[in-house]
Amino acid sequence: MSIVDDSPVNSSSSDDFAAFLDAELDSTSDTISQHDEEEEEEEKEPDDDHEDEDEETISLVERTKRRKINVEEPNVSASHIDQTKVLESSVKDDICTHPGFLGGMCIKCGEKKENQSGVAFGYIHKELRLSDDEVARLRDRDLKHLLRHKKLYLVLDLDHTLLNSTRFSDITQEEGYLMNPDDPIQDTLKGSLFKLPFMNMVTKLRPFVHTFLKEASNLFEMYIYTMGERAYALEMANLLDPGRVYFDSKIIAQGDCTTKHQKGLDVVLGQESAVLILDDTEHVWVKHKDNLISMERYHFFASSCKQFGYKAKSLSELRSDESDTGGALVTVLKVLKRVHSMFYDPELGENFAGRDARQMLRVVRSEVLKGCKVVFSRVFPTKFQAENHHLWMLAERLGATCSTEVDSSVTHVISTDIGTEKSRWAIQQNKFLVEPRWLEASNFLWQREPEEKYPVKDTKVNH
Repeated sequence: MSIVDDSPVNSSSSDDFAAFLDAELDSTSDTISQHDEEEEEEEKEPDDDHEDEDEETISLVERTKRRKINVEEPNVSASHIDQTKVLESSVKDDICTHPGFLGGMCIKCGEKKENQSGVAFGYIHKELRLSDDEVARLRDRDLKHLLRHKKLYLVLDLDHTLLNSTRFSDITQEEGYLMNPDDPIQDTLKGSLFKLPFMNMVTKLRPFVHTFLKEASNLFEMYIYTMGERAYALEMANLLDPGRVYFDSKIIAQGDCTTKHQKGLDVVLGQESAVLILDDTEHVWVKHKDNLISMERYHFFASSCKQFGYKAKSLSELRSDESDTGGALVTVLKVLKRVHSMFYDPELGENFAGRDARQMLRVVRSEVLKGCKVVFSRVFPTKFQAENHHLWMLAERLGATCSTEVDSSVTHVISTDIGTEKSRWAIQQNKFLVEPRWLEASNFLWQREPEEKYPVKDTKVNH
C-alpha cells in the first residue's frame, strides 16, 4: 500500500502521517484495493516507476506545507500577504518532532534531512523510516487494538519452518519423480509442491501448514520474517497466503534487518511482551530467545539435508513426508493455543495490559521435563563449564534439574557412551540412560519423549 496515495489530503491536523499509519495497521484483506496489488508488483520490479513515486512524494510534502497555512481567513483588517507572513512565521516556530520520513523528507513538516534517525520500515513502504518515539506510539496503540480483540503477535520464519525449497539443479536422481507430472505421487503432492521455473526452483509446503495458518490467524496477528531476499519472500507468501488473508504487507526480508545475520523485533510493530516467534534457527534471535519457539527443521529435499550435514536420505528421496496429523506444526499449534489461553485467562481479570506472553511460554516449556533430574556424561568438551553448555541450559528451560554428580535423586543420565562410569551407574541403579537426542526431541515435541526410543549405543568397535 502506498503512503503517498493513501495519505489524507483534506485533514487539517498536523498528525496526518500518524493517522495514516493507524489506518494502515487496521487494514485487512477485506479492504485491499487494486493499488495494493500494483504496489506488490512494484516490489518485484523495483526499478520501475521511480520517477512517478518521487513526484508523488514531493506532491505529498507540498500538500502538507499548504495545509499548514490553508486556514480560515481571520476576521481582521489585514492584507492577505501579512496574514501569510504571520502564518509562515508560526509554522517555523512550531518545532516538528519528525515522526517519520519518506524519501528523505519528513511527512509531517516536509523538511528534508540527510541523516534520519529511527528504524527503516521498507517492507511497509519503500524509503520509509520511523522515529523511535513514533514506533513506540504505534506499538502502544496497536497493542491496545490487539488486546481488545484478544490476539497476540506471531512472527514466522519461512525456510525449514513452514516450507522447504531447492534449486532444479540440486534435484537428485532419486528425487526425479518430483518433476514428472505423470508420476502417481503427484496427486498426493498436489497443493503442496510448486515448481517455479522463473526462479529456477521447486518449493514444498510443510504438511498441515494451511490449517495451521488458518487456526493461528484467529489468535494472532502474523508476520513473515525471513533471511531470504524480498522477491523470494513475496513468492513464498503468495504460496502460503494467495488471498493475502494472513500477512498482507507484513513480510519482512533480509534487506529489512538492522543487524547483519541477525533478526530483530525492532522492525516489527508489536510489543515484545505480546510476540511469539517460530524459527528453526535459534542463533539469529540472540536478543529475543524468550520469545522464541525453536522448530524442528523441515528437510524435504536432499539438498536441505546436505546443507546441514545430515547423511540420512531426505523425505523426498524416501517418497515420504511429515505426518499431517502429528507433525511439527500440529504440535506447535497446541503450544501456541495454550500460551494464548493462559494470556487471556478470564480468571486473571480483564486487564491484559501488564501481561507478558514470554512468561506464559516459559511456564509451558518448564512443564516438559518437570520432576526430572539429569546428569550429563561425555556430552560436553573436556574442561567446558557444564552450566554454560546449551544442552544444560535447554534441560533447565524444560523444567529439569541438572547436576554434575550422580545420587539417588537422579532420574536420567544423558550420555554418548555406554561405557562411562556414570552410564554404568545408571544401568546398575535402573535409571534412564539416554542419548542427547532425547532432550532435543522432548524440546521440539513439547513432551517428555519415551526414553526407550533414545538408548545409548555401544560405541566400541570390534577389530
